[in-house]
Amino acid sequence: MIRLQSLSKKYPDGIQAVNNLSLEVKEGEICILIGPSGCGKTTTLMMINRLIKNTSGDVFIKGKSINGLNSSQLRRNIGYVIQEIALFPHLTVEENIQIVPELKGWSKEKKEKRVFELLNLIGMDPEIYKDKYPYELSGGQKQRIGVARGMGGNPPIMLMDEPFGSIDPITRSRLQDEFLSIQEQVKKTIIFVTHDINEALKMGDKLAIMREGELVQFASPREILSQPANSFVEDFIGTDRSLKWLRLVRVEEYMIKNIEVATCEESSQKILQKMDQMQRDDLMIVDNNNRLKGYILRKDISEKNKQSINNIIRPFRENVERKTTILDAFIRLTTTDADFLPVLDNNLRVEGLITGEILNKQMNKTYQIEENGGANDNE
Repeated sequence: MIRLQSLSKKYPDGIQAVNNLSLEVKEGEICILIGPSGCGKTTTLMMINRLIKNTSGDVFIKGKSINGLNSSQLRRNIGYVIQEIALFPHLTVEENIQIVPELKGWSKEKKEKRVFELLNLIGMDPEIYKDKYPYELSGGQKQRIGVARGMGGNPPIMLMDEPFGSIDPITRSRLQDEFLSIQEQVKKTIIFVTHDINEALKMGDKLAIMREGELVQFASPREILSQPANSFVEDFIGTDRSLKWLRLVRVEEYMIKNIEVATCEESSQKILQKMDQMQRDDLMIVDNNNRLKGYILRKDISEKNKQSINNIIRPFRENVERKTTILDAFIRLTTTDADFLPVLDNNLRVEGLITGEILNKQMNKTYQIEENGGANDNE
């Protein structure tokens, strides 16, 4: 999809920002550009959509050089998301998302449909959020809208420059999970800049580690952890290799998918039967759209069976998504009263659950894998 061929940028003052960079990103992949400050990550990103003119080399998209394309047309077909978000404060959420579709000349109906699709995709109810202004949104919500705006014109390619860098760690982790879930559906080809090795390992299909404008190693996260190219890469990864391996293992690999849930309208007897079927003493309660409301315990039903189900629902303090790492899931579990976490999609619909027992088992297993040099845990 995207091929950088001997791409270089040298400024008039003699600074070589990028030097002879060659790599290829396949369709649907997330490629992470990572390295110390000043290594050429953002410069590379900006050369791809011709915000900065390269000195030599070339960029090819689907086999065609970008130098043969109209610059405005090129940029309208590449989503661009930056750390500052830069939503237009005088425009509503809907109007911000519609900027590129408007430039592309889409019909009113098509633009409105796209806004509803994207807001649903990022888990923000269109009826609630489409008419709000940026000042009415939290930082995390603004970031979600920034991502939605980047996808507004349905571009095949997205460039993302530290898109979650200004968000607090908890919100950042959740946004990463959400974005990976969205990516599984939309399958964009993405080049993503970060300086955070943990974020890179979690988000990337391939990592391009750069130093002083040059490519040091280009490989999968597992390969980089198990076979760093040189001492620079080893130092950049850091010493906590076991913890970093835990960022490569996802909840979706070990979650329990075929689960029973109940609604508030169901009888206590029916709920107890479902608990028996799952061999558990708890059960998640959902609304009629399969959105999570909380959970109930067997002991609460037996002790308070005269009360309605609504009165004995316990709230979850935390939840996870399928793309959440088992390390993040374990951390979230430690803050809850339950011994399991619900696995939800972007619209809070239940997809399964993962237990503390499963998380402990897989974390121990991953430590053993790392000690054995990164062997495949499925072998």
